[in-house]
Amino acid sequence: MIKTILIDDEPLARSMVLEYLQQHPEFQVLAECNDGFEGVKAIQQHQPDLVFLDIQMPKLTGFEMLELLDQQPHIIFTTAFDEYALKAFEKNAVDYLLKPIRPDRFQKAIDKFKASFQAQVTPKIDTEKLQESMEEETNALERVVVKNGTQIKIIPVQQINYLEAYDDYVKIHTNEGMFLKNKTMSSFEKQLDPKQYVRVHRSFIVKVDQLQKIEPMEKDSYIATLLSGGKVNISKSGYARLKQIIGL
Repeated sequence: MIKTILIDDEPLARSMVLEYLQQHPEFQVLAECNDGFEGVKAIQQHQPDLVFLDIQMPKLTGFEMLELLDQQPHIIFTTAFDEYALKAFEKNAVDYLLKPIRPDRFQKAIDKFKASFQAQVTPKIDTEKLQESMEEETNALERVVVKNGTQIKIIPVQQINYLEAYDDYVKIHTNEGMFLKNKTMSSFEKQLDPKQYVRVHRSFIVKVDQLQKIEPMEKDSYIATLLSGGKVNISKSGYARLKQIIGL
């Protein structure tokens, strides 16, 4: 049996997938989930072979949910997005299905999954690129989702005081504490509002209204003290960018 989970906040969409799967008795549906939180728990519990995953859902998007998984199953996206929005990423998932799902497209997705599954190759989905694509559609990064132990933490962007590079991760500093995110500084720099967040150093992005004072440190470099008490290095080029924003 092929262990399968459906994650979609639309009951009608889940019902359609279930109806199509009745023609394929080798698929065993272990769980139906209404949102990403339920989806993460179900995947951790059942370790499915295949997940039918919606993209736009309340609480967590499908992309955000995938970022929280330690081990990733095969994914077939089910989405109401226009085809162009995901065309560049089709090769990274087993397939994606546009709603309303046509029977012939569903069969094609099942055939692609079976070929991949029989070869025992799980496609690696570049969730960062997918998330960036979705954020480009909405023109702004509004929140960051992180794993905090066994808990899932949603951080509104406005709560971020500054970001700090940390090997393959980024440290997100907030008034509630520090959280790690497996994402690049360059990605954050592209997605954050440049009037509010400035890349002041290759290792730091700072929220402008958090600045308390800026002091010279060494030749052509500075150090900033933030309202939160944190300290951030500022390079020569970062200082120039900062001066433009704050009008020095």
